[in-house]
Amino acid sequence: MTFEIDIENGQSQLAVDELRLQRAILTTLHQEQVESAVLSISVVDDPTIHRLNREHLQHDYPTDVISFQLDHIRLTQLPQEVMVDRPSAGCHIEGEIVVSADTAEQQAAAGGWTASDELLLYVVHGLLHLCGYDDLSPELKCIMRARERSVLAELGLTPVYPQDESDPC
Repeated sequence: MTFEIDIENGQSQLAVDELRLQRAILTTLHQEQVESAVLSISVVDDPTIHRLNREHLQHDYPTDVISFQLDHIRLTQLPQEVMVDRPSAGCHIEGEIVVSADTAEQQAAAGGWTASDELLLYVVHGLLHLCGYDDLSPELKCIMRARERSVLAELGLTPVYPQDESDPC
């Protein structure tokens, strides 16, 4: 397994523990059985992520995380049941993940944890997108949240998601 991880902190509001982020990334990659990866993680402020969201996704608002998949290549053929459960098992992935420290600070209290924990969730969430997960339907959202919970549990964290009637998870 070969992983190249570049973390850039482009904001000054929140202290960023790069080793902790790297541990979360490696935990995710190992759980997902990714064979190799080249990843760039950028921690930015809300104005920066707002601009990126508008330019690349045509959404005119700040957001928590944006993922850009650059490459996804199957290197090793695995049993079908493994590939269904882990879409990037045996793959090489390349991508960029941009997370907002400002949004993490604003949303942390709702999760009952620190802004650093919230930021960590955003990185894991963004990486799971690069690994082939999506959250556009209720069923897919529940699968993705289960994967987030698994990674975060290994890191000693338990995410608390806002509950409402429309959330099946």
